[in-house]
Amino acid sequence: MTENKPNRRRSLLKGAAVAAGAMSAPMVSMAQTASFRFQSTWPAKDIFHEYAQDFAKKVNEMAGGRLKIDVLPSGAVVPAFQLLEAVNKGTLDGGHGVVAYHYGKNSALALWGSGPSFGMDANTVLAWHNYGGGKALLDEIYKSLNMEVVSYLYGPMPTQPLGWFKKPVAKVEDMKGLKFRTVGLAVDVFTEMGTAVNPLPGGEIVPALDRGLIDAAEFNNASSDRVLGFPDVVKNCMLQSFHQSSEQFEILFNKAKYGALPQELRSIIDYAVQAASADMSWKAVQRNSQDYADMKKAGIKFYKTPDAVLRAQLAAWDKTIAKKAEENPLFKKVLDSQKTFAERALQWQNDYNVDFKMAYNHYFSKKKA
Repeated sequence: MTENKPNRRRSLLKGAAVAAGAMSAPMVSMAQTASFRFQSTWPAKDIFHEYAQDFAKKVNEMAGGRLKIDVLPSGAVVPAFQLLEAVNKGTLDGGHGVVAYHYGKNSALALWGSGPSFGMDANTVLAWHNYGGGKALLDEIYKSLNMEVVSYLYGPMPTQPLGWFKKPVAKVEDMKGLKFRTVGLAVDVFTEMGTAVNPLPGGEIVPALDRGLIDAAEFNNASSDRVLGFPDVVKNCMLQSFHQSSEQFEILFNKAKYGALPQELRSIIDYAVQAASADMSWKAVQRNSQDYADMKKAGIKFYKTPDAVLRAQLAAWDKTIAKKAEENPLFKKVLDSQKTFAERALQWQNDYNVDFKMAYNHYFSKKKA
């Protein structure tokens, strides 16, 4: 049967409208599910591993089943300090850790976390990284190491304590001769202060303390320190330090595996990093403050690190970076970039920000007394 002309015209117009609508709609990949095997550098019980899982959950949910990231704990495939090589080689598709763990490959990598960062806190270091030239410098360092990876930095950490000690630290001399755990350029800083440093991964610290292989150690924060068991073996914690006062996390991807993803999935990863960074910083306030309060109730003694020790750290840092800058042009390049950004950003920050401690004392100091 032959279609009449009015009906045929309506069919053609309808078909054209559908085609036009399809062309104007956003192009969405219908590719099969991609699975990424991730490993963190943290024990499964640590809040840091939870942060890695939080990031993966955001990606998995936004990707709607087209991309799935499975997160394994430290040691499931490779030891914590071998994460970068494993991701580069494709042994792992990605991972979650900190840049300072790669310090042995190029000393400049420790500048994303170790030391006072010219007075910048962790969030300001992330501002420098994302908008002040830091990301391009990190890419340059990885390229010089032939590391085919895609790196995202996120998650500003609170200032880390000086550490857990069998006896409280009262003066600079108390640090001399101690067998002490730390990582990154903090190794050089404490060595300069006369400390015998052992850069153990997170999961090995408390057993080493318990067996007397080290005398003192730092890891990171109240929640991690508590769940890893520091309060079970040492009862004194020294708060405030410049050795790692502005660290952040790193999310790594194998470059080829990441590059094979369609653009919309790479965009989902981009925005999941930003969302996870904000979420992590909020969760840290809640969990760290609660764990700190609980440890105080349990009888753990917390002390402020004496100013003399903090000044000694700054002096040791200055000697360390002067030496490293002479040895490593990339180290100097990163250092100069940070210094330029910090001078401007911190002038604004310090001038604009009110003294929040004044307000806290106004409301709570009498109650505490």
